[in-house]
Amino acid sequence: MTFIAPGVLAGLASAILISVIGFGTGLAVMLYLLAPIPVIIVTLAFDHRSGLVAGVIGAVAVAVLQGGLVSGLGYLITTALPAWWLAYLALLGRPGSSGDTEWYPLGRLLAWIAGTGALIFLGSVILPGFDFESYRENTRQMAEMVLRAQTGTPESAPLPNIGEIPGEELAARLASALPIFAGQGFTLILTFYMWIGAKIVSASGRLLRPWPQISRTIMPREALYTLFATSLAAIFLDGFTGVFATTLTGAFLMAFALQGLAAVHEMSEGRSGRPFILILAYLLILLSQGLIFLPLIMFGLTDTALGIRERMRANRQGRNGGGPPLN
Repeated sequence: MTFIAPGVLAGLASAILISVIGFGTGLAVMLYLLAPIPVIIVTLAFDHRSGLVAGVIGAVAVAVLQGGLVSGLGYLITTALPAWWLAYLALLGRPGSSGDTEWYPLGRLLAWIAGTGALIFLGSVILPGFDFESYRENTRQMAEMVLRAQTGTPESAPLPNIGEIPGEELAARLASALPIFAGQGFTLILTFYMWIGAKIVSASGRLLRPWPQISRTIMPREALYTLFATSLAAIFLDGFTGVFATTLTGAFLMAFALQGLAAVHEMSEGRSGRPFILILAYLLILLSQGLIFLPLIMFGLTDTALGIRERMRANRQGRNGGGPPLN
C-alpha cells in the first residue's frame, strides 16, 4: 500500500495548483497550467495506482476548495485522468524476443497525446451545460474580442472589414477554427507535461523505463488514417461531434509537426553544424508565428506514410557494417 501516500500528496498538490487560479494573477495562471504534472510524476515514479489515487484525492479537494461537485468532476475529466492515462501508457512494456523489455513506442504515445488533447477540449466545452448554442455564442464572443484587440476597435463600434471580408463574418470564421487551435495547443502542452514530468522523475532515479530516444519518434500509419478521417468528418458533422472532429484534426496536425521537429533533431545528429541547425529551427518557430510548422507537418505526414527515416536508418546501418539499429 506504499502507493497511497505519494498519490494523496500529489493529488493535494495538483488541487492547490488548480485552485490558485482564483487569485487572477499571471503567476496564478502559470501555476494553474502546471496542475497535471504532479499526477504524471507520481504515476511515473511509483505506480499507476498512485496516479489514480492522486486523481481521486485531487477531485475531492477541488470540489471542497471550489465548493462544487461539478468543479471536482471537471478536474478529474480534464486534468487528472488525462495525465494519469498518458503516464500509464508510457510505462507499458512487454518482454521482447531478446529478453529485454519492449516499452510502449513513443510514436503511439504521441498519437494518444493528440487524441487525449482533443478529448480534454471536448470535455471542457461540454461540462458547463451540454449546450451547443451557448458554446457557439461563447466562441463567437471570444473571436470578436480577439479581433477588436488586434484592430484596436472599441466595444461600442462595429467590427471593421478586414480586406473584403466583413468583420462579423471573419469573427464567425475564427470561432469555427477555434477547435483546431485548441487541439494544437493541448497537444503541445501535454507533450511538454510528459517531457518535464519524465525529466523530473528521471533526475530522481525513479523512472521505471530507460530514457527513450525522443528524436526517433514516428507515429504509426493509423494516426495518418485518423487525421484524414477526422478532417472529412469535420466538414460534414455539426454540433459537438463536429467540434470534436475539428479539434482532433488540429491535434494530429500538431502531433505530425512535433514528429517533423523530432526528425530535425535526428537528421542533424553527427553533423558539425548541429547546434546552429537546431537553434535556427527553434528561432524560426518563434519568429514565424507558427508558419514553420507547415513544412514540419508535411514532413511528419510523409515520414509516417513512406517510412523515410526508417529507410535512412536501414541504409546507415548497412553502411556501418550491419551494426545495431539506431532506434
